[in-house]
Amino acid sequence: MTRSSPGILDKERTIAGPGFNRWLVPPAALAIHLCIGMAYGFSVFWLPLSKALGIKDAIKCGPDVGFIAQLFTTSCDWQISTLGWMYTLFFVLLGSSAAIWGGWLEHVGPRKAGVVSALCWCGGMLISALGVYLHQFWLMILGSGVIGGIGLGLGYISPVSTLIKWFPDRRGMATGMAIMGFGGGAMIGSPLAADLMKYFATPTNVGVMQTFVVMALVYFVFMMAGAFGYRVPETGWKPAGWTPPPASANAMITQRHVHVKKVWGIPQFWLIWMVLCMNVSAGIGVIGMASPMLQEVFGGSLIGVSKKFGELDKAQLAAIATVAAGFTALLSLFNIGGRFFWASLSDKLGRKMTYVVFFVLGGVLYFSVPGSAAAGSIVLFVAAFCVILSMYGGGFATVPAYLADIFGTQMVGAIHGRLLTAWATAGVLGPVVVNYMREYQLGLGLPREQVYNQTMYILTGMLVVGLICNLLVRPLNPKWFMTDAELAEEKRLAHEKAAASVMLRGSNGGTDAVSPAVVVLAWAAVGIPLAWGVYRTLQSVAKFFA
Repeated sequence: MTRSSPGILDKERTIAGPGFNRWLVPPAALAIHLCIGMAYGFSVFWLPLSKALGIKDAIKCGPDVGFIAQLFTTSCDWQISTLGWMYTLFFVLLGSSAAIWGGWLEHVGPRKAGVVSALCWCGGMLISALGVYLHQFWLMILGSGVIGGIGLGLGYISPVSTLIKWFPDRRGMATGMAIMGFGGGAMIGSPLAADLMKYFATPTNVGVMQTFVVMALVYFVFMMAGAFGYRVPETGWKPAGWTPPPASANAMITQRHVHVKKVWGIPQFWLIWMVLCMNVSAGIGVIGMASPMLQEVFGGSLIGVSKKFGELDKAQLAAIATVAAGFTALLSLFNIGGRFFWASLSDKLGRKMTYVVFFVLGGVLYFSVPGSAAAGSIVLFVAAFCVILSMYGGGFATVPAYLADIFGTQMVGAIHGRLLTAWATAGVLGPVVVNYMREYQLGLGLPREQVYNQTMYILTGMLVVGLICNLLVRPLNPKWFMTDAELAEEKRLAHEKAAASVMLRGSNGGTDAVSPAVVVLAWAAVGIPLAWGVYRTLQSVAKFFA
């Protein structure tokens, strides 16, 4: 028995008709990415949660209470190191869920994937709220870590394929806009969470549970609006006045398409996998240690006192911690801005050359850090890390367009999902290298201001590996592409029907044209929260410059 008409979540119902404004799709993607991007800012909950029972001071667990026991204990507070495992789970689950369900997403379309993402991410936060209420950490791991992590993966890749198809003339800029939102999510979510916890806190409650509930409900509204705002172009659609470049114009941009099930066996996939893994490993390692590194390297000079870090008193340590928080906020701005800047620039430079810039310039900057630290030049030190973090964000935003160039657009969302396993790997590799090298150097008795030097050289080495892999990327052998018959079958499975939108429209006169005011309102809905997040971040940055 066949259905008379597709359901509201089915891909056929999302095919846009003539007159649809493609600039409505990026704000839909941003609505989802700005919500799931709070994964970056979850550390704002760690300190309050580490005192969930004790409120003013943590009720410490005994030496016999290990990690497994902390999952179930109700008699003592969780350690921050235990809570940090949720952060690791986010990015491991993001990469693995995107890899597992990327193919499904291509077939069912971005709307259904966006709805599932909203249910997982927001539902996971509600389960976490229950975990806080019952003081059961395993519920938080299950809620935000596992279920929320799956929502992260689906939400992250949900707009990739759609945006690339709407903006064939500006692939990098289109994906840069959405992935900028993921970087900006914490910029909105962290201060919002801090304000909510302050509002809900009482002498007997740290306010985290109520904050989880409120944020879950707000995020759900935004994410559902984003999911229902997704539209996909009709087969063969192209922007007015734009003609695709001839196949011979750029050998690195293919006109054909690779099936996702083949990518594990393609050398170019693994080369780009290493490119992303090395770029992210180096950047993510720096993000985690930016604040302590600035404090330990420059010590009292951050507040005009000629003392090393170990010689400072409690009040001075608090003062330089405030300066370091401003430095971290500054890095977050460059991380977000770099996503849009570098991805847009890659439309002009080409994706391969953009990554050459990342690795060569990044390598020089990492290598220069020990020198600027030894010279006591805070300006050069900070400038190097600002540019490094812009290229870290830019690497994420540029890679979907790189994949579309090499593997075609038909299944780029699913292929991007497979590639995100590189992010999951880097999320473990980068911090492990940085943290263990720091401990090792301290164990050798090196002064705190010198313990990061060796790490910078190791990160430079990672970028050299990434550069070599990037230079080895070549156009694909024709044997990897789908045949015409295979492509036709894939289009059938993906419900690509040029006439479907005509069939499904009736009451609107056969057009999907909307008022420019609607486009402005859609952008305002995501732009205003983002502007507020930037404003709050700039307030923190001001403390650094003060």
